[in-house]
Amino acid sequence: MRSRLKIREFHVLLFPPLFWLIVFFAVPLLIVLIYSVSYRGTYGGVIPGFTLEHYRHLFDPLYVRVFGRSVLIATINTVLTLTLSYPIAYYMAFATTRVKSVMMFLIILPFWTNFMIRMYSIVTLIGDNGWLNNLFVATGLISRPLHIMNTLIAVFIGFVYWNLPFMVLPIFASLDRMDATLLEASMDLGASRFRTFLNITLPQSLPGVFAGIVFTFVPTMGNFVIPEILGGPNNIMIGNIITDAFTQARNWPFGSAISATLIFVVMVFVVLYLRYIEPVQGTPAAVR
Repeated sequence: MRSRLKIREFHVLLFPPLFWLIVFFAVPLLIVLIYSVSYRGTYGGVIPGFTLEHYRHLFDPLYVRVFGRSVLIATINTVLTLTLSYPIAYYMAFATTRVKSVMMFLIILPFWTNFMIRMYSIVTLIGDNGWLNNLFVATGLISRPLHIMNTLIAVFIGFVYWNLPFMVLPIFASLDRMDATLLEASMDLGASRFRTFLNITLPQSLPGVFAGIVFTFVPTMGNFVIPEILGGPNNIMIGNIITDAFTQARNWPFGSAISATLIFVVMVFVVLYLRYIEPVQGTPAAVR
């Protein structure tokens, strides 16, 4: 009798998140998939039917180049973000409680500001007449302003700034719950700090690293705001193609086909994470 009550209570608690996922994730995903194999209307919109024309259109050399460029930009951005985030997360994990709280507050603080405002604030910093250029010219470091806006450098600055918290937080979470006695045992057995880091700290942080990679790489692929504001017309990504397909070309089936492809990429990353990373999370390196 008690077991049945527990099962009913479990179903009651499970219903709200399950309902939310079905209504706001599964149903929109199904609509996107249906649109992606439908016909385009003469004046836009969607005509019911079945065709793979829009998926075949993805292999057009133009879109292949844009997709490859997006993958390259997302990969470089992920590497840059990881390079900057790991030392921050490492320092936070072993800092005092007060310092840890302050750093956590500073990392979360940008989320209190609108995303568009944050991006345009970068424009005021790195623009031709921005604060950085004015400072460098005033101090004599450069003779004329550096042209950073509408370049890949500006795009990377925006992406790294945007993705930094999403990389720092999961790595910090992995390092913060690491068993400190493993580090003490390694040092007591004569291992150097570098060897201890390679054999214990780094393996223990890998679940957070891979989670950060997923949280960084995948959203970067579909982002269209940062390339639009900071990159200009010469640095478009696949997210810009999707936006134009829905808003300007009014080709909803083609935009849905690109979106479905990105969703498939997301699912591959998530499945790989759950299959190979999550099961070993928290297991000591010596055991693995």
